[in-house]
Amino acid sequence: MSVGMEAAWCWVGDHVGFCGTIKNSASDFVVTEIDTCGRLVSDIRADGALESCPINYRSHPTPSKRLKKWENSPESDDEQTSIDKSEDSTVVGSKISQTASFGLSEPAINSPPAETGGRTVEMLLGSSIAASLEQFAISAKEGQPTKGESEVTFSLGTFQEKSQRAAVHLAVRKRFPFLKTVTSSTEIRVRLDPQYTELCQLVSEKEADGFFRFLDSKDRTFKFSFQPDGNKEHRKAVHHFVSRYFGKLLETKSFLEQVNGRQGDAVITVRFRDKIISGRKRTDECQALYTAFTLCKVNMETLDAVACLASELGVVPSDFSYAGIKDKKAVTSQTMVVKDVTINRLKAIQSSIQNKDLKIYNLRPATRHLQIGQLKGNHFSIIIRNVSKCLEDDPEASLTERVFDAIEKIKEKGFVNYYGPQRFGLGQNVQTDQIGLALLKQNLVKALHLFFTPEEGNDAVNKAKRHFIHTEDAKATLALMPEYKTRERLVLRALNRYGNGHEGCTRAWLSLPHNMRILYIHSYCSKIWNEAASFRLKTYGMNVVEGDLVSCDRLEQDDSSQNNHVHVVTAKDVESSTYSIDQVVLPMPGYSVRYPCNKLSSWYQEALVQDGLEMSRFRIPALQLNVPGCYRALLARPHELVYRWLGGEEVLCAKEDFAIGESKLLPKTGGALSLSFSLNSSSYATVCLREIMKCSV
Repeated sequence: MSVGMEAAWCWVGDHVGFCGTIKNSASDFVVTEIDTCGRLVSDIRADGALESCPINYRSHPTPSKRLKKWENSPESDDEQTSIDKSEDSTVVGSKISQTASFGLSEPAINSPPAETGGRTVEMLLGSSIAASLEQFAISAKEGQPTKGESEVTFSLGTFQEKSQRAAVHLAVRKRFPFLKTVTSSTEIRVRLDPQYTELCQLVSEKEADGFFRFLDSKDRTFKFSFQPDGNKEHRKAVHHFVSRYFGKLLETKSFLEQVNGRQGDAVITVRFRDKIISGRKRTDECQALYTAFTLCKVNMETLDAVACLASELGVVPSDFSYAGIKDKKAVTSQTMVVKDVTINRLKAIQSSIQNKDLKIYNLRPATRHLQIGQLKGNHFSIIIRNVSKCLEDDPEASLTERVFDAIEKIKEKGFVNYYGPQRFGLGQNVQTDQIGLALLKQNLVKALHLFFTPEEGNDAVNKAKRHFIHTEDAKATLALMPEYKTRERLVLRALNRYGNGHEGCTRAWLSLPHNMRILYIHSYCSKIWNEAASFRLKTYGMNVVEGDLVSCDRLEQDDSSQNNHVHVVTAKDVESSTYSIDQVVLPMPGYSVRYPCNKLSSWYQEALVQDGLEMSRFRIPALQLNVPGCYRALLARPHELVYRWLGGEEVLCAKEDFAIGESKLLPKTGGALSLSFSLNSSSYATVCLREIMKCSV
């Protein structure tokens, strides 16, 4: 978080505060997730189900590591798997599929031969129109019209029934794979398919015919292979073609051909992507297996921990789900759920990951993935060291009284529910909200350069980033980037494969899991929320005013609560004091939120205009990102607050009710203060501490 942004923050309490340091070590900041049932996840028994509904824990075959790599690999083209073309079938994952050589050795698999397709066209269109279509097709194909002439079309007539139109589309495409059928109202017209023409510039006409017959077959049990190709740059062009036009439907991979036991040229194989349900992850035909566990990590980012577990298990990071991101410099415990990994497989890696400051325990079956925000909150055990009075404080004032007043005020009034510094990348030259803004403006190249902007220092990571900024050589930078920098390496692999242009940058961002991509957008929206909260408090103070938004059902607002009911405060509500400041919420920008009906409305509008987002719809189709927005409570309060002094010279506390819990002894000067409290989900302990101490932490 920038200094300017933090300086603009507002206080709730009027106490003086005190000084101290936090996070001297990871063990000084312990975070334990609280699940939706109100339990600390560290206390859940291994046989305790995460879900309240019955669990159907069936035995499933373990997904092949080779299949996972085929599906998700962002590796460069020369990292390939060998296949033996001397056999009639090819093993893909755990499933044996016929090699579908559409248009190469056979006209098509599960598709009628060309003459049968012709009779079907004649039956549907009549002999006269079918003959005219045949003549048009020959003329269009032989003429190979230029771009300006490619819009020449031929009408097949009108068809009132949708089923009729579908049959015509299918029959014409089967008979003439190089033609494109287009419906306008009830009329169907055909023209030369520009994508077919473009593919014919890369491969033979026979291969192009086979590819489009395979595409139109929509048979997910087969795959299509181009002819063996020893030219890597040419293979890249074919990969790019398929990705550019059919990336959401098809996926490609190069395999090394084996002929009579000897290695030959690489073969590009194409197959249909697995179906995606409700925008979520890929699903298999059989019911998926889910395993929940508690993850304890030390001094590590959540996303890096997930990448480490994925590597150990031979799966992909997107197979893991969790309720939220936890602090890096801390000891944190949280629930995770992994798909298609058995309890025994997790047990097998328990010992190996301990050397990486990771621990998994409480392994248990689950029924589904976790959703972001699917938690009640977090419990914090924090040690503040070197506690002392502020330099400008009254020298006669008691440190004991300062600490006591601060604790009591936070319990009484709470704190402004700001997003904490870790949301934005504390101390970095380029913060995540800047990257998020570039993504929202769909300037993907600029966002990528911001992503690789180096920090001060000459460590391996910054050396690699500087090399990329100066040379834009993704392959050389990848060799320099340390293995543990998961996100950077994923991006660099994609750039190496797809290039540094707009398409390459798009593919690079898409190589990151959805949870990683959306974090940058949320970071920008969080910055806007923080600034809006400061403006709201400076303009209206702690009073509920007309036009405010309030949460009527008192649900805790967090990043997952997009549809909570909000009410616009009326003059009558203000007069009758119907609502309290604790119910006031502010919107996070998005396409489905409503904004307050007072001065905040114009403030939001001006803030977005200033950042060049006046026309933003908060949707980025190229990156598959949608930002509906949500509502967040203006104030937050700690629960179950317990505190005591640790070490130092101690004297008996003058106020018997000062310490709630284990100790009533306070040091005369210095020492360490232990705090223990819980916060609702999406509230930050560092922000709570900042309000208590009245200084940056």
